[in-house]
Amino acid sequence: MHVAIAGNIGAGKTTLTKLLAKHYKWEAQFEDVVDNPYLDDFYNQMERWSFNLQIYFLNSRFRQILQIRESGKKIIQDRTIYEDAYIFAPNLHAMGLMTNRDFENYKSLFDLMESVVQSPDLLIYLRSSIPNLVNQIHKRGRDYENSISIDYLSRLNERYEAWIHGYDKGKLLVIDVDNLDFVDKPEDLGSVINRIDAELHGLF
Repeated sequence: MHVAIAGNIGAGKTTLTKLLAKHYKWEAQFEDVVDNPYLDDFYNQMERWSFNLQIYFLNSRFRQILQIRESGKKIIQDRTIYEDAYIFAPNLHAMGLMTNRDFENYKSLFDLMESVVQSPDLLIYLRSSIPNLVNQIHKRGRDYENSISIDYLSRLNERYEAWIHGYDKGKLLVIDVDNLDFVDKPEDLGSVINRIDAELHGLF
């Protein structure tokens, strides 16, 4: 079984992935942020490094999905391959930070990958307001995220909403996270788990 968590930067994907993996005894698969050799360069010079960064993420995520399906294990994944292709890359292209040529090349590669991968059995989308995202990003204090602008986050949020609105690849659970605290309020985590159980097992 493959469950994936989607959401904007700072929405709480990694935190929830860890908590759910522990609760359900699922194996967690995380985004390859630490080992990504392009992240620092990208945030300092987006136009130069956007294509390289997106290709790195696409490659990493594609490999992850193939491993998930081959393993036969119950896996929860932090961020999906779709977010790169439907949100981050088109946003960079729209902002003039990725050339038409690079974007077409990227999209062609993604379309090929998508034709051979299976979508998650359940997609969980963490919906968040911009103030909440900004607050969470500041709280975790990653150096390379200091330069992220509110305008950039807003553009991403708009694309997330449009993507989720048209999502038809499988079961979808939308969770508004603005007033939830998974870490310090067990009842908040419990309510999320109840909703996931209902989606997975049809218990209403």
